[in-house]
Amino acid sequence: MTTRIPVGIAVNGVTGRMGYRQHLVRSLLAIREQGGLPRPDGSVIWPELTLVGRNRDKLADIAARHGIESYSTDLAAVLSDDSIDVYFDSLTTEHRVVAVSEAIKAGKHVYCEKPIATSVDEAIGLARLARDAGVKNGAVADKLYLPGLLKLKRLVDSGFFGRILSVRGEFGYWVFEGDWQPAQRPSWNYRAENGGGMVLDMFPHWSYLLEGVIAPVTAVTAQTRTHIPRRTDEQGAEYAATADDAAYAIFELADGTLATMNSSWATRVFRDELVEFQVDGTHGSAVAGLRRCRAQQRVATPKPVWNPDIEQPIDFRSQWSDIPDNAEFDNGFKAQWSEFLRHVVDDAPWHHDFLAAARGVQLAESGYESARTGRRIELPELTI
Repeated sequence: MTTRIPVGIAVNGVTGRMGYRQHLVRSLLAIREQGGLPRPDGSVIWPELTLVGRNRDKLADIAARHGIESYSTDLAAVLSDDSIDVYFDSLTTEHRVVAVSEAIKAGKHVYCEKPIATSVDEAIGLARLARDAGVKNGAVADKLYLPGLLKLKRLVDSGFFGRILSVRGEFGYWVFEGDWQPAQRPSWNYRAENGGGMVLDMFPHWSYLLEGVIAPVTAVTAQTRTHIPRRTDEQGAEYAATADDAAYAIFELADGTLATMNSSWATRVFRDELVEFQVDGTHGSAVAGLRRCRAQQRVATPKPVWNPDIEQPIDFRSQWSDIPDNAEFDNGFKAQWSEFLRHVVDDAPWHHDFLAAARGVQLAESGYESARTGRRIELPELTI
C-alpha cells in the first residue's frame, strides 16, 4: 500500500467561483483523484481538506458532493487545529490581508489568490510577516503554467526571437451590464471600495507573466477608464461602478523591451483567444494565447507593400506556424498547486512567493498613480 504524506489544507473561499472550480475541483480534488503527488521514495503527498466559509449550508452541500468530511465557518478554530498545515485564501481582495495574517501568526504555510493585498505596504507587510514566522508562502501565478505561455517561454529560452523588440497584449471581453443579461463577473469587481478594478485584478497577472517569460517591469505609463458607469448586481439592483473596467498601459522591461497592454471588460472579441500576446524580435515573431502559440521566422516573413487601392494579396495568417505541444499540459492551477505542495513537504524550488506577488501589487499601485498624475512611474526594487 502506498504511504501517504498528509498535508492538512484549509480552503477558504470555496463557495466562490474560482475557489470552487479551479482550486478545489480542478486542483486539489484532481490531485487526490490521481492518487496524490508521487515522491521519489514511492510515497505520495496527499491533500487533507477542510472547507472554510461563512455559509454552513453551502459548505455542507459542497462537502457532501465531493466526499469531504471536514468543513467549518469558524476560521479561528480551523487555524488553531494542529492538523492544518496550509491555509489557502480565495476570499475577495478586501478581506485577504486580515485572514492571511492570522494564518501566518498561527504558524500555517500560506498560499493565496492574487492580488495578495490592495497596497504595496500591505503586501510587503505580509511578506515580512511570513519571513519572520518562517512559513512557506506563495500566490497564484496560473497563467505561466498554461500551454500557450509555456510554448512562448520555450521560444524565448531557445533564442528564437533574437533581440526582443516589443510585446503587444490584448485582453478582455464584453462583461454584460447585468440588466438584460446576467454579468459573467461578480458585482464587487466593479466597486473600488470592495477591491474591484481592472488594474488591481489584471496588472498583477501582467507583472508575473512579463517577468516570468521575458523580464521584470521597471516602469509604467497607464490610463484607466470606467466605460460602463452603471451596472446591475446579482439581486437586480442598479449600482454605480466606481472601479475602472479598462486600462491601457505601456510597460518598460528591465531588458529594454517595451510592452503595451490593453485590458478591457468593455470590448468585443475579434481574436482567437480572450488574451493574446505578440512578441516581435529581430529573428522572429510569435503570437501566444492561453492555449495556442504561432510563430514566424525571419526567413519566412513576407514582404508586404502598402497599396490601399487593391485587395491585400497576402494571406498573412496562413504564413504562421503552430508551435507543437511536445508535452502533456495539466491544468495551470493544479500544476502550481503541485509545485507549492512539493515546496511545503520537500522544500522543492518555488518562485512565486509573497515578495514576487508584492511586485504585482506594486505594478497595480503604480499604474493607478500614473493614470491619476499623467506621469511615467518607475518601479523601485522591492525588498523585505
